[in-house]
Formats: sequence, structure tokens, C-alpha cells
Amino acid sequence: MEDLKLIALDPEDLQVLSCHLQDAVIRVGDMAYLRRDMRFAAIANRFDWERAATDEGAPYQRRRAGLRFERVTSARIHGFDLQQKDTALDLLALTFEAGEEPSGAVTLHFAGGGAVRLEVECIEVELRDLGAAWRANSKPMHASDD
Repeated sequence: MEDLKLIALDPEDLQVLSCHLQDAVIRVGDMAYLRRDMRFAAIANRFDWERAATDEGAPYQRRRAGLRFERVTSARIHGFDLQQKDTALDLLALTFEAGEEPSGAVTLHFAGGGAVRLEVECIEVELRDLGAAWRANSKPMHASDD
């Protein structure tokens, strides 16, 4: 399967990235806000939902992916400690709250109530796979899947 390379420039695009990143695992130490560069970046181990949905019977996979937000004016965290660099967070979704167009806030929502809120001048996000896939032990489950 080809590496995923996506760019989001509006809320609809961001929703597509959010779907690909649902259940991604991100270590606290693999996130960084680069204030001078107006950039927030993270490395995630994303579950390959596309393969799980289209390649029935194939083993589930995870892929290492880079996530980059440009034009970030501030970043705030909630619900986890930046000093606990090895803590793994389960990403649930990316959302956008509009401000004075085209600005607003992108929030990375994590299981357990953690979040990263990025104030942005506009939506400019890239998601890119960074290497080979590996076998996942199981498909992530949600309360609504019962």
C-alpha cells in the first residue's frame, strides 16, 4: 500500500486527516511546539483504517506518521504532563473551532480527556507516513462498537 501524504487547508480536509488519525498513539515526547517557526509537530503510530476497511482478512497494521501544523500562534495542553515524555496518548479526533476567518483553533482530543489546543492563523496541516507498516495486534475498539 502506498504511503499516505495528505494536506488539510480547510475544516473538511482536517476531518479527513482526523479519520486517518483516529486511534493513533502519540508519545508526549514526540510532540513539539516550535514557537519561532510557528509550527507544531508530532510523530504518531497511526492505525491503518483504510487497509482495515478495504483489505478484508489482511492483518491489521500501524504506520509511523508525521503530523505538521503551520501558522500556529500558540499551543496549550490539558490533561497530561509534558515532563512525562514516555506517556502514550490515544488520539481520538482533530477538530476546528472557527475564529475571525481564516483563523481559529485546532484541537487534538485524546482519550481520557487530554487535549492540545493550537491557535492558528489558518488551517495548514500535513500528514505523511514515514516508513514501513508493522502488524497491529488488534483493531481499536470503541464503546459504540459493542
